[in-house]
Amino acid sequence: MKLINIGFGNMINASRLISIVSPESAPVKRIIQECKERGTLIDATHGRRTRAVIIMDSGHVVLSYLQSETVAQRMKSDGDGIGEETCDE
Repeated sequence: MKLINIGFGNMINASRLISIVSPESAPVKRIIQECKERGTLIDATHGRRTRAVIIMDSGHVVLSYLQSETVAQRMKSDGDGIGEETCDE
């Protein structure tokens, strides 16, 4: 399992990630509001401005203060230990 650091020591499972999108568009804002109402929104911004919205295959939506490109770059890193942790099951 590959974990991606999304800021402030918060991690997500890379294999469960569907997409990373910008929070500015109206459809994404609607998704965030619907998830907030359903209780499937995870706010990992620590009070900072949301810069990336991460959609998981479980239906959860994670908010991060890191930019979308930064999260994507951390996902692409090849096991160099920066922004990721691995755990054998």
